[in-house]
Formats: sequence, structure tokens, C-alpha cells
Amino acid sequence: MGPLCLSATSTVPVNETKPGAPRGLRSASYWMLAVVFAAVFLGSLFSPPLLDDADSTHAEAAREMFVSGDYVTLHINGVRYLEKAPLPYWLVVASYHLFGINEFSTRLPMAISVLLLGVLALVWGRRAFGERAGIYAALFVYTAAGVFLFTRILIPDVLLSVLIAAPLYFFLTALESRADSWRWYAGYACIALGVLTKSLIALAFPGGAAFIYLAVTGEWRRWREFRVGTGLALFLVIAAPWHILAGLRNTGGQGGHGFFWFYFVNEHFLRFLGRRYPRDYNKLPWALYWSLHLVWLFPWSLYLPAAIRTIVDVRKKRHDDFSARTRLLCWILAGLVLVFFAISTNQEYYTFPAYLPLMVLIADGVARSEWSECENGVRKGWLRVSSGVLAVVGLTATVILFTLLWQSRRLPFEPDIGNVLAKHDMSADTLSTSHMLDLSYESFAALRLPAALAAVTLLIVPAYSFLLRIRRRHYAATWVTALGMTLFLVAAHIALGRFGPYLSSRDLAQKIAAQERPGDSVMIYGDQAFGSSLLFYLHRPIKLVEGRTTSMWFGSTFPDAPHIYLSSADLQRDWSGSDRIFLFVPAHLKAKVDSLLPNRIVVAGESGKYVYSNKP
Repeated sequence: MGPLCLSATSTVPVNETKPGAPRGLRSASYWMLAVVFAAVFLGSLFSPPLLDDADSTHAEAAREMFVSGDYVTLHINGVRYLEKAPLPYWLVVASYHLFGINEFSTRLPMAISVLLLGVLALVWGRRAFGERAGIYAALFVYTAAGVFLFTRILIPDVLLSVLIAAPLYFFLTALESRADSWRWYAGYACIALGVLTKSLIALAFPGGAAFIYLAVTGEWRRWREFRVGTGLALFLVIAAPWHILAGLRNTGGQGGHGFFWFYFVNEHFLRFLGRRYPRDYNKLPWALYWSLHLVWLFPWSLYLPAAIRTIVDVRKKRHDDFSARTRLLCWILAGLVLVFFAISTNQEYYTFPAYLPLMVLIADGVARSEWSECENGVRKGWLRVSSGVLAVVGLTATVILFTLLWQSRRLPFEPDIGNVLAKHDMSADTLSTSHMLDLSYESFAALRLPAALAAVTLLIVPAYSFLLRIRRRHYAATWVTALGMTLFLVAAHIALGRFGPYLSSRDLAQKIAAQERPGDSVMIYGDQAFGSSLLFYLHRPIKLVEGRTTSMWFGSTFPDAPHIYLSSADLQRDWSGSDRIFLFVPAHLKAKVDSLLPNRIVVAGESGKYVYSNKP
């Protein structure tokens, strides 16, 4: 046996040996976890600039909350923004108070949320399945492709995932430790904070998972232990005040509707049914929805057989120990989330709350299989098969990347990658990963460094990990895979930085700021999401031409909404007036605007986006 096959047994409260970390490597493993987290998530706090659409839109809502001091009603461009819960914005505002308004402070709360997600995976996995599984669970969370990808934009789903999983962890530990009543209250508090993060699904998922678990195991008979009355009171104390204040302060919108109708009926029930107005969402095809999870969980999705094998244990074992309870509850939670969003309208990142339970299950399966080979000599062929598949995937990706790099070797480096992308009209495309469709052959001339780093990593790391599996050095093999994925994600972050001019309008905002004078107007043609980073970086109101749509619609129907909405006819009238106007034009609307405004001065252009002015 190789030295990294040797292990130490964890302290076990039941008659089951739990895989530990190798002797002498425990402290090093925790330090390496910290290094992986820092490399992937702390290193990306400062760049790229905030992106147009959801990223800078949510940052702007937090900035306006910071400036106005109104912690109840969100505003964007001075317009009520009633479709989101407040906790993520409160956290960003707190970060602004500490570190100022910038990219770092905007992203810091989300990075801390990722850290907490990994810590929860570590604690839960270690308690249920041993130290090795706990370390693996955190490692898998920090290096999964989807966790990285969906924390590049300011969305609440990673924080939501913590606040959905944590109550269920407290629920299981409270069932096991009857004397620790504080665990029940910690769970109720987490659910309340989850509701303040993303509303009712933060109640539905942990509540639904716990209900199914209790029904399956028969432990519902212990309901008197659940502190329902005092727990509900605590929940209401935390969650109710904001909802009540938001309802009282936001009445008189479209059709006499206010906050409660828009937030609960339109944003939740009608969205689930696909009847939300205005339509700003999409639904992935069924097959694509399920298969994409192999990408979001990559590379650990290749070890899903390890998790699937635990279903046998769930069926065979009584649910009277923490390990069996964890396996059952994790499967219930993951299944509930995945099935719910398969039925509902969805975005790719909506299933984020399923990642932690799946990673815990995969970590359990991998750790037990490695332990079985090392301690008992029972060969687990699927470990080698999964690593072999990963090596083939890595080799295939390497060949593709090196081919593209070789064929683009004579192309000049283009600092503005947007000029060489194959742009498509995204005005009606609401999927978060749609920009991936814009990659072109020529764009690889601007991606040589990250593409080369990714190619070398994918060539060497999976093959070396496979070799370690063959030699039964499993702990080393898993860590090599994770460290290789860390390098790959660093390369992906470098590549994302190359897309900064295309995905963000910060540079255009800086050029406007350098030229604007008191009395000048700034406008966006179309939906504010097309150039929402202008709002954040200019720190001023912006008028919208033909932009009374999507997230800006309902707030615009209130009597006190600012007069920022213009028609194309209004634009033509003001364009010939005495005041200077800066007009931001997205690439897909340029031809239309050019026909409307024959007399225009090009102030700046970048990645197909332009800023026009009517006066020098």
C-alpha cells in the first residue's frame, strides 16, 4: 500500500468504521483546503469589473440602499425594485460601510457564503461519515465548476444554499442529541434568514425535505420535541418585520396591486406556473436541464456512481444512526430541489441548493471506497473507471484547446475580445450562460494564456490522478484532481477577465464620466440590463429609452416613480434640443438607433457597444 493509502480511524459513535484522513496529513489537508478556497474565490474578488445585467443590477440596488438609507424598499435607478428579498443586499451594504463601494466589497459577502457552504459540508460530512469524507465534501464544493461559475455574478443562491442545508443539519443533530434544544432554534433562525434571502423556497425546501424524511422514518411521532410553537415565534420575529414594512410602504402599483401581490403571487406562484408578468425567464429543455448537472458538478460528477451506491445503504439500513439519516436526508433534499425546478421555470443556477447534499453523498462514497481498498483490500473498479473517464475528457479537451491555439497562433492579439466574438441577439435570451454561445475561432487569440494553462492542466492532472488510482494512492489521487481543478478555475477566471469589456460597460462609464458636465443627460436605449453597470459606476440616474420592461416594469407603475422612461419619439425630440445627451447603445440595437439618429457623434465604442452624443 502507498503511504497515502494509510489512514486513521475517526472517533465513531456507532458500530461503523469511518474513513479518516491519512496519518500525518490531517493539518496539511485543512491548510490546503484554505489555499484552494483562497485561490479560487478570494483571488477573484477584485476583477473583472461588475458585469451588465444581474451582477451590476443587484450591486446598484445595494449601492442605492447604502446612499438612501432605506433598508426596506430596494431601488434601481430610483425605481422600486420589489422582486427580491433584502438580506443579500443588507450584507453588501454592510461591506460597503466597511470597505467602500467597489468590486471587492460587492463580492465579499458572496465569497464568505461560499466559505460557509464548504465549512458546512466539512462539518456535516465529518460527523456523518468521517474526517476524510468531510474534507472531501468541502473540497468538492470549492472546486466544482458550477459553484465557481454561478458565483461570478451577484446572486443570492449560494447564501440560500447555506440557509437551506444548515436547518436540516441542525434538524438531524437535534434528533440525535435530544438535550440540545438550541439546535432546533438555530434551524428555525436559519429558515427565517433564508426567507429573507430568497423568500418562500427557503421555507419550502427544508420544510419539505424534513416532512418527507419524517414520513419515511416514522420519526414524526417525536413532533413534541420539535419546539414548533417557540420555533415559529422565533421565525416570525426574524422574518415578519421586513415583510410587514415592505407591504405597508409599497402600495398603489399596477392595477392597485402592491408589494404582497407582486412579491408573493407574481414572483412566486405565477413564475412557477410560467405565467409571471412581464416574462423575463426561460426554461431549459428537459434533457439539457438534467445533463447540464454533469457540467455543474464537474469533475466530481464523474464520481456520481459513488453517491448512487449509497442508495442501497439507504434502503437496507435502519435510520437510527447519523450516517444513515444523513444519506436519506441528503437524497431527499437533492431530489426535491432537482425535481421542483425540472417542473418549474428555471435558470441554470436555480438548483444550486442541491449541490451540497450531492457533494456530501459523493464524498461519502469516494471516501468509503478508498478506505475499503486501503484497509480491506477490496478493489473498487469504479474508482479507476471514473478517473479513467476524467483522463479521457481531459485529453479530449486538451486536443481541442491546443488545436485552436495552434490555428490562431498567427492572429493578432485583440485586447477587446468583443470585437472578435460571434455575437447573437440576446435581447430575448434570459439564460445566464448565453454568452458562451459567442465564442469564436478568432477569440482564442485573446485567450492564449488561460487556454494554454487550462490545456496543460487538463493534459497532465487527470492522467497523473489516474496513475495514482492504479497504484492505490487514492487520497493523493483525489487531491491531485482537486488541485488540478483549482488551476483550471484560475485559468477560467483569467479568461473571464479578458471578457471584461464585452460583459461590462465600466470602461464606457469611465469615458462618459471624463466628459460629462453639469446638466448633461445619460440614457440607455433598451432595457437597463443592457448597460446596467453604467448605473453602478456613474453613480447617477440614467434615462431609459424604450426601457420600461422586465425588472423595471412594476416599480414604474407607482405614482412616485421618477420620470426616466422615454419613447423613441421623445429621444428624437430631446436629441435636437439644447442639452447634451450621452446615449448608450447595445450592439443588437445599433442599426435601429442609427436610423433614428442620423446626426450623432461617436464618443466611445467597445465590444460592439457605443456611446453617442448629440453635441461635442
